[in-house]
Amino acid sequence: MVVCGDDGLAHRLAAELRGVHGERVTLVVPPNERTARPPVVGRPRAASALLDRMVSAAVGRGGGPAAPATVPVPGGDGGRVLEAAELTEAVLAEAGVERAAALALVYDDDETNIRAALTARRINPRLRLVLRLYNRRLGQHIEELLDQAAVLTGGDGEGGGGEGGGQDASTTVLSDADTAAPVLAATAVAGTGKVVQTEGLLLRAVERLPAADGTVAGTGLCTLALLSGSGAEPAGGGADGNGEQEPRLLPDDEEVLRARGRAAMVLERMTSAGGADSAAPGLAVRAVPPLASLFSRRLLWSLAGMVGCVVALAVALSLVTDIHPLRAFYLTLLDMFAIDDPAIGQSLGRQILQLLSGLVGLLLLPVLLAAVLEALGTFRTASALRKPPRGLGGHVVLLGLGKIGTRVLARLRELGVPVVCVESDPEARGLATARRLRVPVVLGDVTQEGVLESAKIHRAYALLAVTSADTTNLEAVLAARSVRPDLRVVLRLYDDDFATAVYRTLRAAYPQALTRSRSVTHLAAPAFAGAMLGRQVLGAIAVERRVLLFAAVDVDGHPQLEGRTVGEAFRAGSWRVLALSGRTDTSPGHVLSKGDRVVVAATRRGLAELR
Repeated sequence: MVVCGDDGLAHRLAAELRGVHGERVTLVVPPNERTARPPVVGRPRAASALLDRMVSAAVGRGGGPAAPATVPVPGGDGGRVLEAAELTEAVLAEAGVERAAALALVYDDDETNIRAALTARRINPRLRLVLRLYNRRLGQHIEELLDQAAVLTGGDGEGGGGEGGGQDASTTVLSDADTAAPVLAATAVAGTGKVVQTEGLLLRAVERLPAADGTVAGTGLCTLALLSGSGAEPAGGGADGNGEQEPRLLPDDEEVLRARGRAAMVLERMTSAGGADSAAPGLAVRAVPPLASLFSRRLLWSLAGMVGCVVALAVALSLVTDIHPLRAFYLTLLDMFAIDDPAIGQSLGRQILQLLSGLVGLLLLPVLLAAVLEALGTFRTASALRKPPRGLGGHVVLLGLGKIGTRVLARLRELGVPVVCVESDPEARGLATARRLRVPVVLGDVTQEGVLESAKIHRAYALLAVTSADTTNLEAVLAARSVRPDLRVVLRLYDDDFATAVYRTLRAAYPQALTRSRSVTHLAAPAFAGAMLGRQVLGAIAVERRVLLFAAVDVDGHPQLEGRTVGEAFRAGSWRVLALSGRTDTSPGHVLSKGDRVVVAATRRGLAELR
């Protein structure tokens, strides 16, 4: 396997392939990556130390940009780190793309990944390609182009000979933003609620607290995990010095019965995306009257005063002249707009009321002109950024409108959640999306005083900090908690050790408030690794700081699946068959046969064993 990238996703993906799936990996990174600390994932200690030695060896090299610097890994397994300023054809050849089974291009720049993919397809037509692209529409065209090129240049695109029983020359385009956004949005809205859409199924994982008798009520389709302690999210994946239990993924029925007093995460089937993903209690939109979105409050009060004057003048005219109230109202309007004959020769009261009506009409003209100009200005600025409306509450404050923030914003609006965005860069890519979705945006540095207050943080339901700077996210959370100690917060943090320290400190300082920390690379790496191995990973659900994968697996050729019933195919702690593709009524006694395609929930290692 060859992994090429310039950020944390490349390091985590390489560690995922080596430590979980046991693959031989060549990692290609730019020379300036020597200053970056690769993230740590759950893997055996030996594999972790091996990867650390790989990166440490690469850090110590001074390789120049003209030629890649190769760092072999001790042990003779072919693992190495390659430093190269640009991903040229020579660098790809040095990385062994001609003999590789799969290549992952996970640079943060779409053009770099596309250019390298075209070169790699020419070098090895039978290479399985996995690309990280932000532009989804372009990604669809690139998939078709590269698959067609594989067929025309000698790769059949369906698989063929090669080491390990065949090599699939397909192309898969993924986006780390699309993979992580649903999880981040669901975490902000529903705490531990996660949603995944599989083939023909819409599923939600929810946390169930133990009942009075110690059992978990409402088990749903199945129990995905037994959570650590009382269900509060720990910072790490296992028991720590404070005696916290590690979560148990995919337990069997006996384990669930024995685990009295432990919260559990269960899987539920949902009938519709709209109703199933509804906002959590307390997440409500306070409707704003339509007029308030067009006219200012001062103008509305002015119009109301004018209406009151008209009514008072009409009543007075009816009393003075003894005419019908409707006729009096009609005559008053005529006097206001100066389209009636003067009241010459009529009573003094009628003449005075006509003069007052004309005066009110003169005062009404600038008010009507202001209303017209204000309405036109509102429609003219419909394409501009909106400000948070008065009276807004129960909303989610989204900090950051970059690549991840834009996807999270779109997901939150799909769920019907009210959002106020905060962004410091007036040229951020997500501002166009916010403008199109009519989402209020506060432009300003969140670290400055008054910015969070402008986003109505004191009436918000949750804060979702997804900027690329860990310190900015942390500072925003601390500032928000100083205003609202019970505010729900979700942080995007890059470094796992830093996330652990932040989570534990915030949990201890604010025990009543919900705190969650998520890493985009941690959520996205399993999907990229699955695609490199030729498996279709449909989604991922974070269980505390571990991950459950949902994948579509062909039964044919799997001794753990073929010829077994759905109940017999279940392996506790590794995988569980949820359904056959296209069916939602799979019974435990159904026998899996050749040609079936099943949806499974699996751990990283369990999915690797199904290979």
